[in-house]
Amino acid sequence: PKLVINAFLAAEDKNFYEHGGIDYTGMARAGVSYVQNFGSNRRPQGASTITQQVAKNFLLTNEVSFTRKIKEALLAMRIERAYSKDKILELYLNEIYLGLGAYGIAAASLVYFDKSVNELTVAEAAYLAALPKMPASLHPVRNRARAIERRNYVIDRLQENGWITAADADKARKDPLAVTNRSNGAHTFAGEYFS
Repeated sequence: PKLVINAFLAAEDKNFYEHGGIDYTGMARAGVSYVQNFGSNRRPQGASTITQQVAKNFLLTNEVSFTRKIKEALLAMRIERAYSKDKILELYLNEIYLGLGAYGIAAASLVYFDKSVNELTVAEAAYLAALPKMPASLHPVRNRARAIERRNYVIDRLQENGWITAADADKARKDPLAVTNRSNGAHTFAGEYFS
């Protein structure tokens, strides 16, 4: 649904439909941040577009290095030439890890909210869109306050980009983060770790 697509674009790559696989402005911002934080033990800020994330997730490792980033950028440009933007977005949304053993938006919608992706509210779509950066850190029970904060950040970006109204944004920010425990026997003790 358009709401879910817009939530992920707001959270991950608002210029997705404008760039050719590489967001040079985002790369410059990440470079400045890297220089400012050099020497601290902070992980460098990411500048990956959705296309670069597809390249990394399908073809590369999670190694943090300039060599991998160069490979990722080159692959992203080739992917952009080979596939339509909608196909790239489909690949991304169907394979991204969103925590609790859920790969892809449809699986995450069922695991977190026990509903179809077409039934998600603004608040629910925003929460799922917040997860790719750090699914473990945004656990809906263990890190509820942080999860709501990041969800609200995505809601703010949706409103800022004109994808939802101010009234919809206010309502979504007030919605509780109500995840459903979908226990159907498939989960066993420590199943998250195993999978």
